[in-house]
Amino acid sequence: MSRDLEKLYVEYLTAERQYSPQTVKAYLTDIGHFKDYLNQNGGFTSFESIQNLDVRIYLASLYEAQQARTTIARKVSSLRTFYQFLLNRQYVTDNPFSQVALKKHQDHLPEFFYESELDELFAVAYNPEQHPLWQRDAALLEFFYATGARVAEVAQLEINQIDFSQRLVLLHGKGQRDRYVLFGHFAQQALQQYLNQLRPKLLQGQEHNYVFVNQRGKPLTTAGISYILQQLMNRTSLTGKIHPHMLRHSFATHLLNNGADMRTVQELLGHVNLSTTQIYTHVSRASLQDNYRNFFPRAKR
Repeated sequence: MSRDLEKLYVEYLTAERQYSPQTVKAYLTDIGHFKDYLNQNGGFTSFESIQNLDVRIYLASLYEAQQARTTIARKVSSLRTFYQFLLNRQYVTDNPFSQVALKKHQDHLPEFFYESELDELFAVAYNPEQHPLWQRDAALLEFFYATGARVAEVAQLEINQIDFSQRLVLLHGKGQRDRYVLFGHFAQQALQQYLNQLRPKLLQGQEHNYVFVNQRGKPLTTAGISYILQQLMNRTSLTGKIHPHMLRHSFATHLLNNGADMRTVQELLGHVNLSTTQIYTHVSRASLQDNYRNFFPRAKR
């Protein structure tokens, strides 16, 4: 019976909510983790039999395992949404996750690069002596920073989405929401150089429209893109790890720091709610405070 309910839920997410396969898979993974935990600790019988005590014990196990607060919040959200679906269709009589309150925590500001750090990344990306695929990697880095695109949007990017005459790209975002984003002269030059010179060599006679490809001519995956960016990072003097979303955060933060209004940044990022974009105002303010403390003579005692 539980598998039948999960199948119905998949159909609902796919057909009615039009969620991407990756999002649907994430929901099912969280539901599966919950079932596996119950099976390992007394056995799982059915979704209808779950009680508040089961939920509290499950949450306690997540905290004991020291899982990130964001991970716990995501799992609770997935299960709450799933149970709401079951409740709406009268498969259950109660949503045991509806009253779950997570432990409070201090919000973490998005990680981003300072402009000087990006300059070092770009210097490495454009160095042909350090790696043979520098044209692709430079174009990849330029595109991320110029557009604030998500990694999935870049992995799925096709040539016909780019309008070089207007320096405009059509991005296919979350929930099948499309948006147009401008890009600048540096990104245009890097993309055209890569598309005209390196990409045809990498394709080796293959035919497809994906922009970014690996050394075998296949479309880059999100994992492949993350690996390339980390390799660039490793060649710099910078410490720590890089992830594609840091470039998206940098794009938004630098726009706001240089005077862009929040509505514009919201549109460029493809955020549905302005509240999602507002996190970058905190980052921007933190940057201003750091500069003030460091450079204003009477900011310190």
